[in-house]
Amino acid sequence: MLEDLLATLDARGIDILHVGQFDNMGLFRERRLRRAAFAEWARAPQFANLLGHWDAGEGLIGGGPYRTERLEIDPASLRPFAFEPHAASLIADLAGQYAPIMPRNVLKAQLARAKQMGFDVRAAFEFEVIFLRETATSLREKGFAPPAPYAEDNKCWSGTTGAAEAGFVTEWEQALLGHGIDLFGVGGELGPGCFEATLGATSGLKAADDGAFFRLASRAFARGRGLTATFMPSLGPEYPGLGGHLTLSLLDRSTGQNLFAAPDGQTNPLARAFIAGMIALVPETFALAAHTVNAYRRFAPGTWAPKSVNWSEWCFTTAVRSCPSAEETARLEFRLPGADCNTHLTLALMLAAGLDGIERGLSAPDPTPEAGPDDITGTPLPVTLQEATVRLRASERAQVLFGAPFVENFAAFCAAETASLAREVTAAERRRYLEG
Repeated sequence: MLEDLLATLDARGIDILHVGQFDNMGLFRERRLRRAAFAEWARAPQFANLLGHWDAGEGLIGGGPYRTERLEIDPASLRPFAFEPHAASLIADLAGQYAPIMPRNVLKAQLARAKQMGFDVRAAFEFEVIFLRETATSLREKGFAPPAPYAEDNKCWSGTTGAAEAGFVTEWEQALLGHGIDLFGVGGELGPGCFEATLGATSGLKAADDGAFFRLASRAFARGRGLTATFMPSLGPEYPGLGGHLTLSLLDRSTGQNLFAAPDGQTNPLARAFIAGMIALVPETFALAAHTVNAYRRFAPGTWAPKSVNWSEWCFTTAVRSCPSAEETARLEFRLPGADCNTHLTLALMLAAGLDGIERGLSAPDPTPEAGPDDITGTPLPVTLQEATVRLRASERAQVLFGAPFVENFAAFCAAETASLAREVTAAERRRYLEG
């Protein structure tokens, strides 16, 4: 396998490898190796095993041992690296003691489960992002006070924005394509500095990889132009909430047929069983798709995000949006995750829940009447990360589907995120309470 990979590097003229893996925040942690050094290292690849035990501030959670651990290189993950000539990115996942707690490995286990059930998975993420007229230095000099947006005059889906920012959008698109990301379209979205990218549908693992690399490439693109790209679900009341929606279809492994498609163009029984699994599991395991304190700000009253786990056909205000069809475009859309979601765990959650619904023969309730996002018409979501963590730890289904080591470690990660901000007091709180 290694010799085949090295031959591929030679054929593509790749001299530099950025080799790494994704942590709980969805960040790509890498080492840059020249071709000869990579060939030597890759014969017995190892890396620090502590990435699964880092919180968002790179502080350690849980106990060790912390040491080097063997890796498994994924040759199929090789993709161009847009920001350096003759370079590529390559994923190498932990394959030793801590392999079960790593997000990409959790997803691979669910994809293997789908394969055993006779399914292939086709998926795609859609992200909203806000570009800010700030640099890393300016953000720190102002103490991360409310940032200044880029494209302040942007209106949702505005043709004026499309014309005025055509050069910016074209360069951004080229950076994404240059990073090997399948892309369907990009354009302006709701609010100042807000843009949206719909990624192209592809195989399950690559869809999650594309989503994670999309954020990396967008952040690097912005930094190179003196800007900042942010995926925080909520920047404050002056800005829209940012979503990271996920669409998914199940395909017949033997024929490639989309199994969610139905001759009558309605949501078919298999899709309904999948939805039923999501309704049952997502409320108690939502932390996998919303792992930061800020993620729950997006669900405040008056926002577009749904507040309960419900479903309907084509409606944008339900947690699961069924897009039925007699054609190959039939799909389900998971509209709850924020733009900062861990793409591997979000897809693992959606897939695990849906497959569980199919295996258990569950049946979804009738579609939710078209209502506003603040209407609670299904099982309510946790309203804080702390509540989501408690639910995750108590979930017996999570232990079965994702394994106790992962659940215990990820719950500890989420608890650490809550604790990191528990004593913080905002300017808004001082304004409201200081003189009361």
